[in-house]
Amino acid sequence: MRFRIDLKIFLFLLLFYFTKQIETYVLIIIFALIHELGHLIAGMLMGMKPEKIELKPYGVSISFKLLPSDYNKKIASANKLEIKKIIVAIAGPLTNLLMIVIFNNVKLGLFSGLMIIYANLLLIIFNLIPIYPLDGGRILKGILHICYGKRKAIRYTNNISFVILIMLTFISSIAVFYMENISIFIIIIFLWGLYIKQDIVEKRRNKIQDLIQKTIEIRND
Repeated sequence: MRFRIDLKIFLFLLLFYFTKQIETYVLIIIFALIHELGHLIAGMLMGMKPEKIELKPYGVSISFKLLPSDYNKKIASANKLEIKKIIVAIAGPLTNLLMIVIFNNVKLGLFSGLMIIYANLLLIIFNLIPIYPLDGGRILKGILHICYGKRKAIRYTNNISFVILIMLTFISSIAVFYMENISIFIIIIFLWGLYIKQDIVEKRRNKIQDLIQKTIEIRND
């Protein structure tokens, strides 16, 4: 299993330090680790093997290794795989909800129960935004995959992610103006980066799949 650190985390540390929110950020990172632990446990219970752990500005990301045989099954089995992915995605926010219940009115070192609830609520809300590759986007993509197939699921998820990002950009611009907190806008820029990166990856995959399909058709002719 590989481990990687996204150096942009240091940029976020500086950002929250100068906006006097470093305590909140540290608390978010702590519970983001627990959030990913929820993903990890759920994935392992589903028989999935962890492949890579990445320390990112918004927490920790765990990716699971899926064998080619997992994709080369009949539709019913493929849907089972998507259901597993949805369960793994839901497990993270559910873990944060559990933390709220456990640490309600309980002080954790320098952090009050209210701060703990606030940090976990932020993680739940942030991760359930239907933008891929956030948990909400993964859940949305999995449901669309089961209903419409892989190609349409990717296209619909990208379109929905784009619309949501436009709305969030507009709302965050107003929030920055009234709250005078640039960190909100930085987070939106970061989300745009995630979206653009994922869109490029999916387009490359589609081109490769189209090329393979054309090659197969030529050979059959």
